[in-house]
Amino acid sequence: MIHVVRRSRPHLWALVFVLCARAAAAQSPAPQETAPAQPSVQFLPHALFRLSAEHLSGQDESFQWDANFGGDLDIVDYGSGRASFEANYQVIMGDEFRRFDPNQGNYILGGSTSLRRSGYEFAGVFHHESRHLSDRANRVAVAWNMAGGRISRAYTFGSARLDAGVDVRTVVAKSFVDYDWEIAGGVRGHAQVHPHVAVLFAGDLRRLGVDGSQNRGDQTGFRLETGLHLSDGGGAAEFFISAERRIDPYPLEFGTINFVTVGFRLLSH
Repeated sequence: MIHVVRRSRPHLWALVFVLCARAAAAQSPAPQETAPAQPSVQFLPHALFRLSAEHLSGQDESFQWDANFGGDLDIVDYGSGRASFEANYQVIMGDEFRRFDPNQGNYILGGSTSLRRSGYEFAGVFHHESRHLSDRANRVAVAWNMAGGRISRAYTFGSARLDAGVDVRTVVAKSFVDYDWEIAGGVRGHAQVHPHVAVLFAGDLRRLGVDGSQNRGDQTGFRLETGLHLSDGGGAAEFFISAERRIDPYPLEFGTINFVTVGFRLLSH
């Protein structure tokens, strides 16, 4: 006689449960790691430093070279906006007394706080500018302070990027100059043509209101620039040509002058 041994049902159901659980686990996607949340407040999140030099056209012995060193620093980014600081030192060189003859040393200091809304950035700005004669007697203070607002926005078109903005400022203190207010707008863009090469284009327009003390009307200046932007990770270099109308190029005289310039610019990222 043959005896049939029957397995207990609890063991059978346990085996089925284990097999189903393993099959379900094999079909379920692996859990995704959650990206760490960005802090709502960041200190010193961004800094950009620049150094440039350009040769000026014309026969004026006071204006042969224009060099600048400065930068922009975001002190704190609080998510909905940021507080920033900017500084720039400009030296103008001629060849009146020697081959490279510094005759002007000019300073710009500024600060802003902003609010981001719908892709735009709205900022309150403070702007200080002072101008000095270098290696020459200058007992007259030439300086002014302005306060106002700025609106800016960045646009992308495929591999191209365009940054645009406009400042509206009024003079709150001044010495020697006849300035009352200023509207300054500009665009700057890069069109990528190679992973490390982009075509650079920029334009700035400036309208300066005056108080009439120098028997002249409101002044208009502009700058148009094009060239190449070369980058490879940690920094960038630009080589450019520009056309410019500069307002009051000499600190102690009033008027405008036109330049064509060729130069280079070094940038940090």
